[in-house]
Amino acid sequence: MKGYKYIARDSSGQRKEGFKEANSSNDLLGWLREQGFTPVSVCEIAMDAPKKHQISMRRHIKSSDSAALYWQLTTMLEGGVAVPAALEAIIEDVENQHLREVLRQVLEKMNKGETFSGSVSEFPEVFNQLSCAMILAGETGGNLPEVLRRLAEHFDGRDKLVRKVKGAIIYPIFVLVFIVLIVIFIMAFIIPRFRVIFAQIGSKLPAFTRGFMGFYDILHDNILYIIGGALLLTVSVIVASKTKRGHHFFSKLILSNPIFGGIIRQAFISTFCRTMSTLVSAGVSVLDVFDILAGMTNNDIIKSSITRARECIVGGLSISLSMAAVDFFPNMVIRMIRVGEESGSLSAVLERTSAHYERKVDSAITVMTSMLEPIMIVTVGAIVLVVVLALYLPIFTMSDMAH
Repeated sequence: MKGYKYIARDSSGQRKEGFKEANSSNDLLGWLREQGFTPVSVCEIAMDAPKKHQISMRRHIKSSDSAALYWQLTTMLEGGVAVPAALEAIIEDVENQHLREVLRQVLEKMNKGETFSGSVSEFPEVFNQLSCAMILAGETGGNLPEVLRRLAEHFDGRDKLVRKVKGAIIYPIFVLVFIVLIVIFIMAFIIPRFRVIFAQIGSKLPAFTRGFMGFYDILHDNILYIIGGALLLTVSVIVASKTKRGHHFFSKLILSNPIFGGIIRQAFISTFCRTMSTLVSAGVSVLDVFDILAGMTNNDIIKSSITRARECIVGGLSISLSMAAVDFFPNMVIRMIRVGEESGSLSAVLERTSAHYERKVDSAITVMTSMLEPIMIVTVGAIVLVVVLALYLPIFTMSDMAH
């Protein structure tokens, strides 16, 4: 497709300028007339010309992309703009090329008479089950702008939570990599120089130094085996995680991890409550809510717990009793949902519960970070101390003998 810049006038004579892609100038002229505009000029532009925004080629749609889209749609719909016109205006400003192309296809389907919910449901990689259910409920209930606002707030909150959890996981990995790099630097550049010095001295080395050099020799002589073993272990873990039994084992292992398990569990509870609040407020049925929630995680333990809770609801139990029966959800969440069911304010109660667990995630991340910082300092200091003692102890010994 080619890019064109057009100038046209509407029925009242007002000037309208814009950019649009089309197969030919005739197609663009036809489109302008279909929109009720009188074409004034149409000129082709180079597709590699500088654009206002740098277009991203990634296909993955982040929560921040979804949040921005829904905020724009909310603003325009609340201003009285129809969904097709809003999409047409938004498409030009979307930075993610894949999202931009999907929105263009959604607009084309709507121009052919399809509903907004029906159009977006054909692109599950961009509009997940949650978004489709919410948009359908908004169209059916006649409160689409409010539903889109809730979706925007949901993806905003989800984006913030994901960044916090990623930060909590990346920090200890960075610490471990930093320590490994220090060890590699010492082995590659410092110890070999001192080995030459020790060979020139010729005297018997202290026991501590001999033990340290012996450990160094073991690492140095078997470094390829160590690297190969680490790679083999990594590949084995990846392959095992692809199997049903292995995936279940690692799902359980992640949640039981003393460092990350609590943070991941609380982060999911926060997301669970926020998503459920969003869906319930939009009028989505409880069974559909649990279907959507089960699809939001790849962890087998969490997915199984939500599925069993749904089965209990089908069997006639209330939401709170169903969640209590699966022995996964915290007592506070169950009690809060019971209060929400009894008072008829389930959505508001879930929103407050989500905010509570988000604060707990913040607190857990802060505590973990404050613990890891001194651990890193002590570990690095201990490594440097051992190396300094082992390498300089012979020099100190020779100095004492000289006296």
